[in-house]
Amino acid sequence: MKYPASFRNLVFRLLCLFALLLITILEVGPVPISGLGLMWVVLFRPRWFYNLVQKIYHK
Repeated sequence: MKYPASFRNLVFRLLCLFALLLITILEVGPVPISGLGLMWVVLFRPRWFYNLVQKIYHK
Protein backbone atom coordinates (compact mmCIF):
# COMPACT_ATOMS: atom_id res chain seq x y z
CA MET A 1 0.00 0.00 0.00
CA LYS A 2 1.39 3.38 -0.99
CA TYR A 3 0.80 6.30 1.35
CA PRO A 4 0.69 9.94 0.24
CA ALA A 5 3.83 12.02 0.68
CA SER A 6 2.23 14.23 3.32
CA PHE A 7 1.55 11.19 5.52
CA ARG A 8 5.11 9.88 5.08
CA ASN A 9 6.48 13.31 6.00
CA LEU A 10 4.33 13.38 9.12
CA VAL A 11 5.52 9.92 10.17
CA PHE A 12 9.14 10.92 9.53
CA ARG A 13 8.77 14.07 11.63
CA LEU A 14 7.13 12.13 14.44
CA LEU A 15 10.01 9.62 14.42
CA CYS A 16 12.52 12.50 14.63
CA LEU A 17 10.54 14.00 17.51
CA PHE A 18 10.53 10.65 19.30
CA ALA A 19 14.30 10.32 18.86
CA LEU A 20 14.86 13.83 20.24
CA LEU A 21 12.63 13.09 23.22
CA LEU A 22 14.58 9.91 23.90
CA ILE A 23 17.88 11.79 23.77
CA THR A 24 16.46 14.43 26.12
CA ILE A 25 15.42 11.79 28.63
CA LEU A 26 18.83 10.10 28.45
CA GLU A 27 20.58 13.45 28.98
CA VAL A 28 19.41 13.44 32.60
CA GLY A 29 22.07 10.82 33.33
CA PRO A 30 25.74 11.61 33.97
CA VAL A 31 26.91 11.00 30.37
CA PRO A 32 26.27 13.80 27.85
CA ILE A 33 24.90 11.71 24.99
CA SER A 34 23.90 14.46 22.56
CA GLY A 35 27.28 16.21 22.83
CA LEU A 36 29.17 12.99 22.15
CA GLY A 37 26.86 12.13 19.28
CA LEU A 38 27.25 15.54 17.67
CA MET A 39 31.04 15.38 17.99
CA TRP A 40 30.95 12.01 16.24
CA VAL A 41 28.81 13.45 13.43
CA VAL A 42 31.16 16.42 12.99
CA LEU A 43 34.27 14.22 12.93
CA PHE A 44 33.05 11.42 10.66
CA ARG A 45 30.31 13.15 8.61
CA PRO A 46 28.23 10.01 8.02
CA ARG A 47 26.15 9.76 4.86
CA TRP A 48 22.98 8.93 6.81
CA PHE A 49 23.16 12.31 8.59
CA TYR A 50 23.40 14.17 5.28
CA ASN A 51 20.42 12.18 3.97
CA LEU A 52 18.48 12.96 7.15
CA VAL A 53 19.08 16.71 6.75
CA GLN A 54 18.08 16.50 3.08
CA LYS A 55 14.87 14.71 4.02
CA ILE A 56 13.98 17.25 6.70
CA TYR A 57 14.59 20.32 4.52
CA HIS A 58 13.42 18.85 1.21
CA LYS A 59 10.91 21.07 -0.54
